[in-house]
Amino acid sequence: MKKTLLSAVALSAMVAFSGNAWADVLIGVGGPLTGPNAAFGAQLQKGAEQAAADINAAGGINGEQIKIVLGDDVSDPKQGISVANKFVADGVKFVVGHFNSGVSIPASEVYAENGILEITPAATNPVFTERGMWNTFRTCGRDDQQGAVAGAYLAEKFKDAKIAVVHDKTPYGQGLADETKKAMNAAGITEVMYEGVTTGDKDFSALIAKMKEAGVSIIYWGGLHTEAGLIIRQAADQGLKATLVSGDGIVSNELASIAGDAVEGTLNTFGPDPTLNPANKELVEKFKAAGFNPEAYTLYSYAAVQTIAAGAKAAASTDAEAVATALKEKGPFPTALGDLAFDSKGDPKIPGYIMYEWKKGADGKFSYFPQ
Repeated sequence: MKKTLLSAVALSAMVAFSGNAWADVLIGVGGPLTGPNAAFGAQLQKGAEQAAADINAAGGINGEQIKIVLGDDVSDPKQGISVANKFVADGVKFVVGHFNSGVSIPASEVYAENGILEITPAATNPVFTERGMWNTFRTCGRDDQQGAVAGAYLAEKFKDAKIAVVHDKTPYGQGLADETKKAMNAAGITEVMYEGVTTGDKDFSALIAKMKEAGVSIIYWGGLHTEAGLIIRQAADQGLKATLVSGDGIVSNELASIAGDAVEGTLNTFGPDPTLNPANKELVEKFKAAGFNPEAYTLYSYAAVQTIAAGAKAAASTDAEAVATALKEKGPFPTALGDLAFDSKGDPKIPGYIMYEWKKGADGKFSYFPQ
């Protein structure tokens, strides 16, 4: 009897020790892993997975290994809620995502109620961090910052142009369009058209005909690359000579695949490209050696995982609320985006937006390059 009892105690101790020794920090990655915006979902996934691998190789988070759990929201708010609830059931305590503001905002409420910290690499709508929630962070900028840059640029460079402001009616697309319109109007420039289209539309001939009739030469687009590419191509096909100007939602080389040669001259705002930072040279080469081009939000996602790890180290804990407090009160924290510090809302203190132009690179392919 004593022998059996001792064996049971010893076994329990071994199990407990094993559980502590091999505990995982579960980080969910939520984004459009399938569907029309899957290129952006791949950026979030690949960035987070590489960061997890690199951090694990260096000892993990406070001695614990990171395990990535994927959730496909297909850029749909309802599916985003399902992903959020799945992460809760899985025991996830940190989320990198989501890509869309319209998904990130409702999902963050599920996360807040269940003790999960969310850090988005890409959701730029100001509302995400303006609600006084403890758990919302981002490694990217905001649309009120981006719109101010775009509006000032339009007013300075195209003050005599007839400008159409078009958006996709989403929190991101319309939010960015409205912020840009506000800044442009404040600078004394008034658009000749303001239109909303439906996400997923394929035929923009009626919109383009209306823009031709109004003499539009600049189209400001608030939305993603999928519709932007079609608008660019169809405008060229219908003889509308207009330059499309947009934001970070078109920073995927898939834009050129959709728009074709007509993409040349397209303009967009985005943060300083972290892949051009010499400090990231080896990291960029690591992605490319694995067959993935770390464009756009890849390193923003990588930095999100780095931020979680740094916050946990600063808090000496993997408790999500303790990490959130550390992120706001300590830092800056070293990341692939540079040293990040966060304000009380969870917004990062990072360099502002700049303008990019789409043109052919040395490889003969179209991409976006800083002006």
